[in-house]
Amino acid sequence: MTERLLRGRTLSFRSRPETVDDRASYVYEEDGGILVCGGKIAAVGPYALVAEKAGEVPVEDHRPHLILPGFIDAHVHVPQMQVIASYGAELLDWLNTYTFPEETKFIDAQHGRRIARLFCDEIIRNGTTTVAAYCSVHRQSVDAFFAEALSRDMLVIAGKVMMDRNAPDGLRDTAQSGYDDTKALIAEWHGKGRLHYAVTPRFAITSTPEQMELAGALMREHPDLHMQTHLSENKAEIAFTQELYPASTDYTDVYARYGLLGPKALFGHCIHLSDREADALSESGSVAVFCPTSNLFLGSGLFDWQGYSKRSKPVRIAAATDVGGGTSYSMLRTMDEAYKVVALQGEKMNPFAAFWQMTLGNAKALSLDERIGTLDVGTDADLVVLDATATPAMALRMETVKSLAEELFVLQTLGDDRPVRETYVAGRPLKRELTA
Repeated sequence: MTERLLRGRTLSFRSRPETVDDRASYVYEEDGGILVCGGKIAAVGPYALVAEKAGEVPVEDHRPHLILPGFIDAHVHVPQMQVIASYGAELLDWLNTYTFPEETKFIDAQHGRRIARLFCDEIIRNGTTTVAAYCSVHRQSVDAFFAEALSRDMLVIAGKVMMDRNAPDGLRDTAQSGYDDTKALIAEWHGKGRLHYAVTPRFAITSTPEQMELAGALMREHPDLHMQTHLSENKAEIAFTQELYPASTDYTDVYARYGLLGPKALFGHCIHLSDREADALSESGSVAVFCPTSNLFLGSGLFDWQGYSKRSKPVRIAAATDVGGGTSYSMLRTMDEAYKVVALQGEKMNPFAAFWQMTLGNAKALSLDERIGTLDVGTDADLVVLDATATPAMALRMETVKSLAEELFVLQTLGDDRPVRETYVAGRPLKRELTA
């Protein structure tokens, strides 16, 4: 693989920044260098020192732009690219009116391959290098997505949704076929390249107790896998779940009864949790995934990002676009909306914390921080180059910016795909290949 030396202003996090003055939480180099070799970061630091180590390696000079770890999206639906921006429904109606009919198309393998290709193009365009993705109920949709991600050497987590009730014809499996298909997909894809499989019961409403039991069995049989599902997104959803699982204490208890809580369990939304439920997530190390654009678009509610972090039993948190309920593929747009959600609850999300969340914070939440989310030597060279003057409005605002924190906030508030000058995946500059 090609060696390259990247030059620019480098920023990487060590811990969650509690304030804009928390200098110990990050490492910033005004003139930084990153030596990439074999898809990994071989050296990082002041440019002069890294260049001395690198020798005659080609230099890609990105000054004066920022170079950060690639963005990480912890919850997204690949089959919903043509559902995004669908009008006028709350969660359950939105699923039945728009999402489920769209997902039935994925029985066509060619359609699945086309959408997988376009999806990977779109996230690369937006600086995202890793996603935790839901495919459709069809096995071939997972084959298509993993094949596309593998061709780009992307580190992704994905799985076939398991759903054997409360879904239309053509979009249901059975408890046994969902188990069998998932086993086959694990054997085919998990651990190939940088691919990770996630056992994916869509949510309790669309799985029978028999299917939930088999999802738990899969996690016991493959304890290194992720598990992803939805939890407490919408009040009507919570009420319906209680009707379907009357013996459970609450919605979270449904998943607990089937052994689906744990450090690699990713629960999308988690807006309306009781204290007992938040305690259960905390005690099990499970992850609550904050999807602000989706929560606002569907009118679902406000995620308590600060509260979950500050409680005596803190909950692990990730952030995500949740396309197609979410309204943007950009993690910059996502964290702009996250800032507003937090502000509506009387708190503020400082810009360093926002960029920590979509890099190291999400890497930690996905239990992947030894591989991605920082610029540390030995980690995978997944990187994003950001230009805070990318649009006329941004350039005008940047004339008055006097600090790194202010620059990050401009990127977060006004940014989208346009400030992303380049996206490197395993050291390969993939954004430029989209327009080559």
